[in-house]
Amino acid sequence: MRYEDSVALEEDRLLVFTLSAFTETLNHRVSVFSLTLLCYCVILFINVSLVLTIISDHTLHKPMYILLCVCCINGLYGTAGFYPKFLADLLSSSQVISYGGCLFQAFVMYSFVCSDTSILAAMAYDRYLAICRPLRYHAVMTKRRLCELVCFSWLVPFCIFSVNILLTTQLTFCDMNIQRLFCVNWMIVKLACPDMDTVVNEAFALTTLSIYICHWLFVVWTYIYLVQTCMRSREDRVKFIQTCVPNLISLLTLFVTVVSDLMHMRFASKDLPQSFQNFVAVAVLVVPPVINPLVCRLRPWMILDSIL
Repeated sequence: MRYEDSVALEEDRLLVFTLSAFTETLNHRVSVFSLTLLCYCVILFINVSLVLTIISDHTLHKPMYILLCVCCINGLYGTAGFYPKFLADLLSSSQVISYGGCLFQAFVMYSFVCSDTSILAAMAYDRYLAICRPLRYHAVMTKRRLCELVCFSWLVPFCIFSVNILLTTQLTFCDMNIQRLFCVNWMIVKLACPDMDTVVNEAFALTTLSIYICHWLFVVWTYIYLVQTCMRSREDRVKFIQTCVPNLISLLTLFVTVVSDLMHMRFASKDLPQSFQNFVAVAVLVVPPVINPLVCRLRPWMILDSIL
């Protein structure tokens, strides 16, 4: 490595980014802090309580519940990457984050969303087997297959976004102003100097997006098949309502919040109120972590217990 490149790399690592979306939020610092702390406490309580319930009750040691437990753990992981820093920023006189901290937060945000997508896709696959292929369920959904699905849901996003972040570290930055409440890798790449080639970063990002679009297409196909199967009899329709509707609510919630944020980042006008932009940005860190465990706690614990 040349001396000039080494110096430039060291300067990048000493960068401090400014999170500039706090302008309006700080005008209501106390109210926002109180509501955020309450929201985070609710997320911690309902997710931790559901995880402990599933772990302690041996009758719930079935694939669907294990995947639900993994989903709750992932929710705790994702929110831990945002809420503590956000709460600290509300109490601070300056809203800044280090270069390394920004990359780490971006990694957590992206891997959380993609892991959630993979886990919900695995839950859809589990329901497909349980309802459409009940006689083969135990032969296919073994402990080994369940471990493979969980590892796939976590390790693949971690590996993908490790490469994504590694590519970002190769850039030199000419701007340090992030128009968000937290770091997002796409926004970091936009701050690169004009002479930096970001084609590889953008190509890798599109490849990643394509992978998870395939996840969503798989989920759509699965639920279309499930609906067709369950319309054959009243008993099948009851099974669909009991076992699939909560998962479908979780999927739609995640889909709406993620797509809204992506569309906002790419195409939204900067003339929109900052408070609205902030709400769209943090919705994926508020709504799914609350909705996912709630819709599963409110339904009867009747996921084909008589069959499985």
